[in-house]
Formats: sequence, C-alpha cells, structure tokens
Amino acid sequence: MRSEGEERHVQESHEQQGGEPACFLNQVCEECGRVREDASRPDCEHCGHDPRATAAASAGTGSGSRRRDRDPEGKARNARPRDGLGRPLPYGEQGVPRQPEGVVRTPDRTLDEAQQLLDDGMPFHAHEVLEDAWKSAPEAEAPLWKGLAQLAVGITHLARGNTKGGARLLLRGAEGIEPYRSSSPHGIDVACLADWARTTADGADETNPQHTGGPPAAPRLRGQG
Repeated sequence: MRSEGEERHVQESHEQQGGEPACFLNQVCEECGRVREDASRPDCEHCGHDPRATAAASAGTGSGSRRRDRDPEGKARNARPRDGLGRPLPYGEQGVPRQPEGVVRTPDRTLDEAQQLLDDGMPFHAHEVLEDAWKSAPEAEAPLWKGLAQLAVGITHLARGNTKGGARLLLRGAEGIEPYRSSSPHGIDVACLADWARTTADGADETNPQHTGGPPAAPRLRGQG
C-alpha cells in the first residue's frame, strides 16, 4: 500500500503527462511507446521509465520543490497550462483551455463536439469529451465510448510524434468498438472507424513501406447518411 506522499507523486506525474489518472493518455509510456497496464505504478513496468524524473529535470527542480495548492480531496488546483495537444507548458505561459470535466452530454452532442474538435486538430480535447461519455454511459455502451476515447488518444499520440504508442492505442480502440460493428449505435460508423484505425496504425509504423508520416486526417465518427 502506498503512502500519502507516494500517492501524490503518482497524481503529479499524471498531471504532468496530461489528463487524470484514469485518462487513457497516461497509458502510453513516452520512453518505449508501450501501453502501461499497471496504473498503480508511477514508472513503466516494461522499461522502468519514470515520468517524474523527466518532469523534474525539464523544470530544473526537484520533484518536491514546488508546493501545490490542493483542494480538500488532495487534487491540485493550480492545473498546469497545456498546448493544443495536451502537452504541459511552463507555469505562467498561456495554454489552450481544456474541456470542462464531468459534463453529461447526449450521445448526439458528444459526437458533434468530438467531431468538431477532431476536425479542428484537437484530438486531446476530443478524447476528454469522449471520456466523459464513457464514464456516464450505460453499461451496455461503455466499451463503445471507451474505444472511441482510445482512438482519440491514439490520434493525439501520433500528432505528438509518438508513433508506437499512437498505433497501439488505435488498435486497442478498434478492438473495443468492434463488437458494435453490426449495430452502429447512434449512427456511429463503427465499421469504417475500426478499419480506419487499423489502416492508420499500419501506416504509422515507420518500418512499413506505406508509412505516411505526420498526424492522420480526422476520421468521421458517423456515416454521411
């Protein structure tokens, strides 16, 4: 069992990477690109990379040198500013506002907002909208929204230049939405999305002759009909 100090270290490492501890964005190791399975560890179980050390080095300070203003539940109030892809910026810089957290939207509104954000080149923000849908969805649809959020995270990693991690998340997202291929809830074009994700993941592989490079074009969440 971790001490309170260790819990805070884990929380702060998630804040530095982007997103909350349950956020899919934190599941990809920035060092080896593999998907991290053990959320209880602050370091990657595959390669041992610890994002806290990277963050401390880039800031030029020790991990405990900056005292955070926290609410009664221990969450940081002074959220770090981030760019359009959710990457942390130095404190004091002007960041891109994040999506409000915990918003319960209708499926149509969720898809409209997420599509607009994807079209605007903001997949990080789209994943926040889709994660809200996953967290509030009925049990039968939760895996669908989870898979869509993973697709958005995969796009985010590809846009950041993390081709290995991005491809892995796209494949996971495709696997997650695949059971809905025949039913296509809410007009979601599951078949095209799953096929797009797999094709894009293959194209992101730098050893693949079909490697395209650069972030992928935004997929269509719903059919044109």
